[in-house]
Amino acid sequence: TLIKVWQCYFWVTDGYCVYKMFINSEDQIISKTYMTRVEGENTRLRHYLARLHRKTLCYSKSEEMLRYSIRLLIHYLKYKSIPSFS
Repeated sequence: TLIKVWQCYFWVTDGYCVYKMFINSEDQIISKTYMTRVEGENTRLRHYLARLHRKTLCYSKSEEMLRYSIRLLIHYLKYKSIPSFS
């Protein structure tokens, strides 16, 4: 899956019981402190991408365009530049 290419060393969760079906216990960190950071990043993504808001007209019906938009935003936030696609 796409997540495997991220090469994550551990997963931060809130301890919801269903995660046990997908994440090995030794790969999971259950922590409210870390979850605050994760939720903060999610909030920032929603702030920058109106299409991630549920109750707006600014959403993409194309999953492909949504993926490109998120990748572009993450690139911009990390490198402070917009890649050229020429």
